[in-house]
Amino acid sequence: MNANSLAAPRNPFPTHWPTRIGWLALLGYVVWAAAQLDFTWTRFVSGLGNLDRFLSRMFPPNFGGDKWEMIVKGLTESLEIAVIATAIGIVISLPIGLMSARNLSPTWISWPARMLIALCRSFHPVIVAIIFVKAVGFGAIAGIGALVVGSIGFISKLFAEAIEEISLKQVEAVRASGASFVNVLTYGVLPQVFGRFLGFCTYQLDSNLRNSTMVGIVGAGGVGGTLFAAFQRFDYDFVLAILISIITLIFIGEILSNILRAVFLDNRTVSAWVGKSASSPVIVQRGAEE
Repeated sequence: MNANSLAAPRNPFPTHWPTRIGWLALLGYVVWAAAQLDFTWTRFVSGLGNLDRFLSRMFPPNFGGDKWEMIVKGLTESLEIAVIATAIGIVISLPIGLMSARNLSPTWISWPARMLIALCRSFHPVIVAIIFVKAVGFGAIAGIGALVVGSIGFISKLFAEAIEEISLKQVEAVRASGASFVNVLTYGVLPQVFGRFLGFCTYQLDSNLRNSTMVGIVGAGGVGGTLFAAFQRFDYDFVLAILISIITLIFIGEILSNILRAVFLDNRTVSAWVGKSASSPVIVQRGAEE
């Protein structure tokens, strides 16, 4: 019997008091904050009763009369706002993201660009929409402006972080061939981040579809204004019809995003993606079809 076998067995789960104190402090803060916000069990139970009465007045959804035309008009405007805002946001975010990348740009360029990105991400799109409504008046232009600001804040930040994670060997190889700065970006940087950049853009389009239905609440166009008016009239069956239509629009946007990713990232054609989604588990490559 050696000395190691006589030693006391090691506790696999040692007590870490700083962690326990941290969790207790977090629990205490949650309880204190709930008390400050008057979050009580009685209010929660009474709220469930109100929710039951609210939901009972929403069914069945009302698509009749001129309501369907109002929904289609609002959703069409929301879709237009989302697509235009995403396109403009992508175009502006590309150079800002490049300037923000600290491995490509000097500090005197990257820091101001990062401050601009942080400014764009500081406020919710509804708050920015209120500012644009005050500036340009009610309508879709205010909604487009608000969503462009949000798109710049999101896409530029993630695009810059993606560039900072690339391998500089490929960049140096292109630079060593005597290529210009634009060619270095085209052949050394963008091929390494194109997939992630496309993912950011498709996600932002999906996000803008959701946000374009909200900015209308403050008068920035889209179906949000119709939804807010229906709430004010206590027209809850029409509210449910609008909500169902918004959910359908989001699902369609999700499908379009998957198609874009399949075409650009998986190198599949649209017909191949549809065929695979319907039945076949085999990925059909564009090159194989040719």
